Amino acid sequence: MSLAWFARRLMLMVYTVIVVSMLVFAITQILPADAAQSLLGENATPEVLAALRTRLGLGDPAWLQYGRWARHVFTGDFGISMRTSLPVGPEMLAALSRSLLLAVSAILVTLAIAVPLGVVAALRQGRLTDTGVSLIAYLGVSLPEFVTATLLALLLADTWHWLPATGYVSPLEDFGDGIRHLALPVLTVSLILVAHVMRMMRSETLDVLKSDYIRAARLKGLPERTVVFRHALRNALLPVVTIIALDVGYLLGGIIVIEEIFAIPGIGRALMVAITTRDLPSIQAGALIMAATYAVTNTLADMAYAFLDPRIRYD
Repeated sequence: MSLAWFARRLMLMVYTVIVVSMLVFAITQILPADAAQSLLGENATPEVLAALRTRLGLGDPAWLQYGRWARHVFTGDFGISMRTSLPVGPEMLAALSRSLLLAVSAILVTLAIAVPLGVVAALRQGRLTDTGVSLIAYLGVSLPEFVTATLLALLLADTWHWLPATGYVSPLEDFGDGIRHLALPVLTVSLILVAHVMRMMRSETLDVLKSDYIRAARLKGLPERTVVFRHALRNALLPVVTIIALDVGYLLGGIIVIEEIFAIPGIGRALMVAITTRDLPSIQAGALIMAATYAVTNTLADMAYAFLDPRIRYD
């Protein structure tokens, strides 16, 4: 992994975020929402509305408005929420931290479960273990998120009273209670991701085990454990890295259902509230922060590729 490649990849990431910021700004400009009206309310007089539009520069050309907004965003100022009259940046970053905590926890649980099960299913292809793992995978793929979340909440919270059904507590404030509140949503998301990762891991492990270098390793008399875990597993993990990188984007924006069911104030839920209330600064900030996080994740995935497979070199 050369320094030149890293610089190019970093520039591509910045370019992606800039393009997304233009698209987000353009979309919010055509929404049927009047920023001045939202700030002053329905009873504001036309004169007061006109004065505020002039002060905010809403009558300026779009490129000038974008430049002014981008300059503030570059300094960390995402504007003031029309709904709460509070700075948008801290609110959205706090929501992002909650979503990232949920996402990272779910990914770690997923890897701990899906990778071993996928490898075992591949090693026992056609046997009862393989059939059982495949059945779990198909169930995980088939069940919608809200069904899985509802069933787990009814079973673990309402029936057995093992875990709280809803709410969020930061682990930094109360670690034990925070983990208990995260357990249900993390388990729900993990069950969905496990199905995808486990199927991919099984398929890739089977392909790698049929390759020439694995046959050569076995002919050398290497122990099966060494062949599987030292040679096969590392290459089988490459597509899993891609799946995980793509799932981060899904986890940040696509788990709004999970955040709604379990009342987790994450960035997906915050963005939906902003859209519902036509809070333009919050919409812009939320979409841009999610895009930037997704771009960073994909850059890290490319780096992980080079680490897992020394044959991959970025020049």
